[in-house]
Amino acid sequence: MKRLFLLAFLCIPALLSAQPKYWIYLKDKNLSNAPAVSQTTLENRQKFGNPYSDETDLPVREEYQKELKENAVNIVNRSKWLNAVSAFLTYDQAEKVRQLGFVREVIPMTSGFYIAQTQPVEKAQMAQVMSQVQANAFQKAGINGKDVTIGVIDAGFYGADSSLALQHIFKNKRILGIHDYVKPGRSGELLFSTAESFSDMHGTEVLSAISGIDNQDQMQYGLALNSKFYLARTDYSLREWRGEEDNWIAAIEWMDSLGVRLINTSLGYAKGFSDPKENYKPSQMDGKTSAITRAAQIASDKKGMMIVVSAGNEGEDKSWEIISAPADAQGVLSIGATNAKLWNRIGYSSVGPEFLPYVKPNVSCYSLYGTSLSAPVITGFAACLMQANPKLTNKELIDLIEKSAHLYPYGNNFVGYGVPLASRALALAKAPYLPNQSKLITAKGRNCEVDVTTDESLVAIYRKKNNKDVMSQQTAKVQNGKISLRRQNGEHFTTIDLKDYAVEVQWN
Repeated sequence: MKRLFLLAFLCIPALLSAQPKYWIYLKDKNLSNAPAVSQTTLENRQKFGNPYSDETDLPVREEYQKELKENAVNIVNRSKWLNAVSAFLTYDQAEKVRQLGFVREVIPMTSGFYIAQTQPVEKAQMAQVMSQVQANAFQKAGINGKDVTIGVIDAGFYGADSSLALQHIFKNKRILGIHDYVKPGRSGELLFSTAESFSDMHGTEVLSAISGIDNQDQMQYGLALNSKFYLARTDYSLREWRGEEDNWIAAIEWMDSLGVRLINTSLGYAKGFSDPKENYKPSQMDGKTSAITRAAQIASDKKGMMIVVSAGNEGEDKSWEIISAPADAQGVLSIGATNAKLWNRIGYSSVGPEFLPYVKPNVSCYSLYGTSLSAPVITGFAACLMQANPKLTNKELIDLIEKSAHLYPYGNNFVGYGVPLASRALALAKAPYLPNQSKLITAKGRNCEVDVTTDESLVAIYRKKNNKDVMSQQTAKVQNGKISLRRQNGEHFTTIDLKDYAVEVQWN
C-alpha cells in the first residue's frame, strides 16, 4: 500500500488546479447577527459549562461575501470560527483581495496531505485490540455507546451501507446526516455506492472500528455498537494537498452546529510529494500554527467538543517522524499505535515532538495497519464512557481516558500514557480517582535492580532523557522477579512497562 500511495502522489502535479487555494481572513463580524448554531448545541454548552455563545458562533458577514463575489472571488468554504473564507485565486486576485478594507490577511494553502494507510480490516487484528482495551468490561456493564452521537470526518464511505460489520447501523437508521465537502450536493447513496479513488473505503473501515460487529461470526470490531452518526467526506485522495483543510474545518463547524460532541478524524496534515517548499515543517507541529489545529483547539476550548485524532504513520520516516496536524493541538485526544505483545510503540506510529510542553500522543492501542484504525477504537471507548457518565465534559473525558491507561502517570512521547483499560475507566467514571498502582523509585550510580510482579518474561522499557521524551524503546528480561538496568548516557528516567502497572526509575 505504501507503494500505491507513492505512485498516486507522483501524479498529483498534473491533477492540481493552476490556481492555488487561499484563506481570506476577515477583520470583524456583525455583532447583531444571531448565532448560527442549533438550540441543542447551546443547551449542550450550558450543560457542560462551556461559553453559551460568543463571536465565533456568528456567521461570516454577508456584505463581505458579497463584495468578494463582486471582485470575482468564488468562495469555497466559510469558517465562522476563524472568521475566514477559502477560495481559489490567481496571484493578481490575491494581491487585489489583500487591498480590500475588510480583509485582515490572505494566506495561501499549500500541498501535502497524508492519510493513514488503508488496508482491509482483519477480524483477528481487531479482535485483539478489543481484548487489549478490555471491551468485555463494557459488555458486562451493558455499555455500548447508546444515545451518543459521533461525527466521523474522513476520506470516503464507499460500501458502508452494504458492509456486514455495519448492518446494524443502517438497519436501525443510525446515520443521521451526510455531507460531502469534496463534491457538495452529492447524496448519501452516491457516497456509499461510488468509488472515486483508492481510499474511498477508508471512512468505512474507520466506522467499522468505532462500531462494527459481524453477527454472523460474532466478532466485535468496535465498542460503540449503539451510537448514532453524522458523516463528512473532506478528502479526495487523488488530489492530496493542504488545500483541503478548509473542508475539514467546515465539517467540524457543521457538526458543532448540530450539537455533536464526539468527533473521530483519522486524517492528518504534514508534508507532501509535490513542491517540497510548500510542505509543513516539523517545527510547525506546535499546537498553534496550522489552521486545522487552531480550529481543533477552538472546538475543544470554546465548543466543548471531544476530538479523537490519529497521531500519524510517519514514525519510520526519518525526515519527519512526529505527529501531524491536528494531532498537535493540546485539546484533542491524539492516538498512537502499539505492538500486540509488548504494548510498546509499533514502528510506523508517529511520536510526539520534544518541543511540545505536553504529552503527545495522549494514549495508544494496538493496530497493525495504521493509527487510522487505533483512533476509532478509542472513539468508541470515549462513547462508552459518555454513556456511563453523561455529565463528563470533554476535558474531563480526556483526563479520565489518560488516567485509565496502563502506564499512567508515567507518559511518554512514544505511546502517551499507554493503552486505556475499560475496567479502570468505568471505575473512574463513577469516582474521581483510583489508587495508583504504579510506583516511582530512585536509583544511584549506573546500575539498578528493580523488583517486579509479573507473569511476563520479557517487558518493554522506555529510556528517557526527561520525564516524557524517549531516547530509545527496548525490552528487558525478568529473572527471578527482578529486572536489571544499566543507565545510558543522558538517561534520567526509565519506565518499566508491566501492563498491569508501571515502574518509573528516576536516576540520581
